[in-house]
Amino acid sequence: MPMRVIAVAGARPNFMKVAPLLWEIQGRDDIDAFLVHTGQHYDERMSQLFFDELRIPKPDANLEVGSGSHAVQTAEVMRRFEPIVESQRPDAVVVVGDVNSTLACALVAAKLGVPVAHVEAGLRSGDESMPEEINRRLTDALSRWLFVSEPSGLVNLRKENVPEERLFYVGNVMIDTLHACRERCQSSPILETLSVETKKYAVLTLHRPANVDEPEVFERMLAAIARLQREIPIVFPVHPRTRRALVEALPRGLPRLILTEPLGYLDFLKLVSHARLVLTDSGGVQEETTVLGVPCLTLRDNTERPVTVTHGTNCLVGRDPDRILSAALSALGSPSIGARQPDKWDGEAAQRIIDVLTAGRIAKPSNRKTMGAKERLSA
Repeated sequence: MPMRVIAVAGARPNFMKVAPLLWEIQGRDDIDAFLVHTGQHYDERMSQLFFDELRIPKPDANLEVGSGSHAVQTAEVMRRFEPIVESQRPDAVVVVGDVNSTLACALVAAKLGVPVAHVEAGLRSGDESMPEEINRRLTDALSRWLFVSEPSGLVNLRKENVPEERLFYVGNVMIDTLHACRERCQSSPILETLSVETKKYAVLTLHRPANVDEPEVFERMLAAIARLQREIPIVFPVHPRTRRALVEALPRGLPRLILTEPLGYLDFLKLVSHARLVLTDSGGVQEETTVLGVPCLTLRDNTERPVTVTHGTNCLVGRDPDRILSAALSALGSPSIGARQPDKWDGEAAQRIIDVLTAGRIAKPSNRKTMGAKERLSA
């Protein structure tokens, strides 16, 4: 019998991480997947467009939980996910990343005695005020398989006395998706649509509560952006939670700040890959710019992805306007440098993960194709 897993996706960052796992599973006969979309992100640009562009199969179940406080959202995911686990009786539940859906589904599975696999385990910012940090720590504590994307994850988990047999350094599934889509994204017309030229614009993303939910902090950061846009056009795809704060905080008269709706994966990948500079508070964007070799300024005091600083193009600049502007001007005045690609960020992380999950199972031999993620995506 093939191994049967429930794979969970809930929010935009999850979709890029679960996609290569599903591509890999589709090419094998020793494992089957039942896909659950929790509906944590549910609108067209934050959800359905990603499923279409990444050719993710239609979810077998959509919990449609929508938005809400952390407690309400987590509880609602648990309430709706439990009957699915009970009816499907999977061999494992696979969760990715660090959103509320990740923790909620891991809790349900663990309480029902179903082993949990956490993809992107061990990441730590050291900042307990971040909801994601709580989700990461608790999900790791509940998981049987801890699939680690960068060396710091192994260090962190060993410090937490996690048994070695639960640790697997496999690489970064989100980078699998980037490699698979890097050529295809070049057909996106996004640069022409926004009237920007290659390497002559910056990209900004902001969505962390610590940055956008505190008016004084948000206004100070926008003051730095207002000064920077005098030097270079800045494209700002606005996250839904950021848009609410932006209405009140955005200064007037910023002709070179280009606001857009959230972009699909291919448009955003094209936009970032051709940017001169990226400013962000997103962990995933730190990873993407590392592989693309695009200078990245992270508008936070910490990062759970330190390999993007030691091996990539990322620089932590915090939230002080003067420091942000100084770092941005320095980056604009310096020649671009290529990044060293972190170990195992090679497009094969999903294959390693599925190999671990299926190891030792009694099943007919796998018919997994030898082609990589890019070939499977375009097949």
